[in-house]
Amino acid sequence: MKRTEDPAVKSFLPDFGLKGSLRQPFGHRGRVHIDRWLPFIILHRGDEERTSVARRIAIESPSYFVWSPDDDVAALNAIEAVIPAIASKANRLFVVVLDDRSAKFEKEGSQALPEFAAQLGAGDKGDVGRAADALESALRSIAIDLRHCKVERVPFEPLLPAQFNKALNRIVEMERLSLRVPQIHRRPDGGEFPAIAHELSTGFGDAILRAACAFVDDGKTKAPTHYRALGRSAYLAVALKADRKLDRVARSYDFLLSVSPIDTDKAFDRFIAEGEGKSPRFHYRPLTIDPDDAKRKLYSINLRALEDPLLEHLLAEKRHELDAQLTMLATRNTPAFQSASIFLYGAISADVLKDAVAILPADGKSQPRGRSVGAREIAVSAEALAATYRTIDPAFAPDIQIRDDVAGLMVSGKKLFVGTNTMVPENRLQALLAHEVSVHLLTHFNGANQRLAIFRTGLAGYEGIQEGLGVFAEWATGGLTRSRLRLLAARVVAVAAMERGASFIEVYRNLTREHGFSKRGAFGIAARVFRSGGFAKDAIYLQGFRAVTSLVAAGAPLNPFWLGKIALAHVPAIEELLQRELVQPPLFKPSFLADEAAAKRIASVGKAKSFPEIVAGA
Repeated sequence: MKRTEDPAVKSFLPDFGLKGSLRQPFGHRGRVHIDRWLPFIILHRGDEERTSVARRIAIESPSYFVWSPDDDVAALNAIEAVIPAIASKANRLFVVVLDDRSAKFEKEGSQALPEFAAQLGAGDKGDVGRAADALESALRSIAIDLRHCKVERVPFEPLLPAQFNKALNRIVEMERLSLRVPQIHRRPDGGEFPAIAHELSTGFGDAILRAACAFVDDGKTKAPTHYRALGRSAYLAVALKADRKLDRVARSYDFLLSVSPIDTDKAFDRFIAEGEGKSPRFHYRPLTIDPDDAKRKLYSINLRALEDPLLEHLLAEKRHELDAQLTMLATRNTPAFQSASIFLYGAISADVLKDAVAILPADGKSQPRGRSVGAREIAVSAEALAATYRTIDPAFAPDIQIRDDVAGLMVSGKKLFVGTNTMVPENRLQALLAHEVSVHLLTHFNGANQRLAIFRTGLAGYEGIQEGLGVFAEWATGGLTRSRLRLLAARVVAVAAMERGASFIEVYRNLTREHGFSKRGAFGIAARVFRSGGFAKDAIYLQGFRAVTSLVAAGAPLNPFWLGKIALAHVPAIEELLQRELVQPPLFKPSFLADEAAAKRIASVGKAKSFPEIVAGA
């Protein structure tokens, strides 16, 4: 390899940021990316940009060089300029030379599977030996399609032309290992199995981070508290752009308003006047978007370019959820809506239904209703609570609206809608505000404080735990009354009946005749469950409440759930993003958590033996 006068080949002058960040091209197709001063880097040389999983692993890491053989001269110039600098800064540098193993295919029709084995080349002594052991252990734990990765340990192989090996050998503070990646993602026709390619790249990338952490952890140097703290600490511009595009689609329609009737009160009056034997007809707002056009925009967003498997996963999950919502809007008021709703929210579990049925029987005690407050007082009280949060930061500025076309209270983004005819017992007001303001609005404004809009609009599946936190807030403040709890249980029973094929009239009569609900109360429950063709969401309130109490009983912190709208499944992802400093701790925390009585009530959860015991005092 001779250094030529190719115009693409010139001396490389790295333009490091203040913390060591660097993203610079070299040659025709080469690139170096360094998130910050880090103690490791991946090198990959290859010309199969489309199907190389080794290249994909490299570019999804926080520190890498990638180039094709045609750019060898430019790559050598860049490596000689960059690697000594980062090795000097880190005092010692761990270099992983990454390559693809040769692809071997079984003959067509064979039951044999391609070999799932990585080849790891490294010594077994010192820092690099410790890193190699950690890497081997992590690789062996990777399971794809019910197979675990095997690891072949071989002596170190440079995997690069001699000139690179010679240049790297001159760097005293550096140690290397080589890793060849199995090719189980490749198809004989030259294509790939995308799901397997994704699992390979994320699994191997995670294993390399573990190895880098082990390399640093020599008992003398301060190692990261978690190996994922070595991951990227900055979003690429393309990730922020993808998030904005996804958010633009999410904000182009209001899902809950779009599937909720505008005339529930009038429909009830007609229903009673007609003798309670004819299913009501509701009217809805016109759709503000064309669902098919919105889907085209969704799937035009390139998530593969994010260079971050975790962010790609979170945004892809959200895209699928938005897709499901758009399918529901497209099938509104048709039989297909109910199936799409169950797909999005899931079917009711036997345990949740069992608890709901146990809660439903009336205890014979009529609770004094006392004074009630209307929409205007609710709105004023909500604004007063929001003002207390503004003493922490002025960003907590909700748009509170009293509207004729809304029943009860509803939060959508930063907006709190209060139905004009809403009446709430005064002893329930603070609990209601804890639910709507101190959970729904609070997580919106905390999410808005993050750099990615997805934390404001909500990660996929967030609604279950979000509504569970809202009910938990009612319970913690002492405002989860027996009647409110029975209402939540009735919603579960109504959704379960709908899923089994019951009609609006059958559900209404079951609630009035079997469970003692008033006509208006039963109608309201049935209307929510049968809106737009059958809406399964109403089961998640009790289900989410059970999930939150289970977390608290197990001693799990609720703090991750306050920084934005997330699902229970996202807690590990949030912990990783916190380690990488890509998300910030919550700016606002629910004020009810500081209340002494609420704290005592929350502390009692761990002593209860079951969910029914927790809610027995309601």
